[in-house]
Amino acid sequence: MKEINNKHRILILGASGFIGQALYKELCGYFRTFGTYCRDNYAFYKNQHYFQYNIEEDDIFEILDIVKPTIIISAIRGNFSAQIIAHQHITEYVIANNSKLIFLSSANVFDAYSKFPSYEIDKTLSHSMYGHFKIKIENMLLRLPKQYYTIIRLPMVFGAQSPRIQEIKFHIKEKIPFEVFPNLIMNVTTDTKVTQQIHYLINRNKKGIFHLGSEDLVHHDDFIKEIIASLNIKNPLLKQVYTTNDDRYLAVLSKENKLPKHLQLLSQEILTELEV
Repeated sequence: MKEINNKHRILILGASGFIGQALYKELCGYFRTFGTYCRDNYAFYKNQHYFQYNIEEDDIFEILDIVKPTIIISAIRGNFSAQIIAHQHITEYVIANNSKLIFLSSANVFDAYSKFPSYEIDKTLSHSMYGHFKIKIENMLLRLPKQYYTIIRLPMVFGAQSPRIQEIKFHIKEKIPFEVFPNLIMNVTTDTKVTQQIHYLINRNKKGIFHLGSEDLVHHDDFIKEIIASLNIKNPLLKQVYTTNDDRYLAVLSKENKLPKHLQLLSQEILTELEV
């Protein structure tokens, strides 16, 4: 039996989502781990470590008061305004309790830059609502002393049960064309790799900004075609979408805060994982 490490009490906001559930599974054997879920779900209700939390209606302080986490991982989705208020409350909590927030951000904080991949110290700039929202919370954290936060910027996340793979399968089954972007150059990752990386960051008490994407870059259309091939799907309907005449980058690469070799990832490994 693994001995639970009592050093940390971890609260995962959005533990019912794809990445949140993967994080809970990765961490619950090692730390006292708790999570939140939004919609009624008997399995979560039965689990004493899960709390129902509606970001638009409930006060996060109530859950923080019960759990008293030393680390909060924010993998929550939902109304942007409600999320911003919740994160303001969380930052107050981490300062008052000398805790830490690990915030899952996105490559979209750089979606206004299209000429190059983006690195940890690059200035954020976004043309999308989603990117703007993530930047707002990042900036809130960047005003805090460094020991209180870790910002994790993720590219597209794949995995056998990921919403993206489910969406591809649904489109193929229903014979609906799936959109691919031939001019989009990106990097990618998997839920299993992200959870291992975050586990490592917790163990080593890492602070600052981390880009957790594959070391290599792929074209969106090529990568989706390879995924479809790895799923043994023949003759898929694909719709090529050109948003620009030039190649456009949406990739988060690491330069400043590189992780050890065994925690780095190449896009090919994702395809191998899907084939199993």
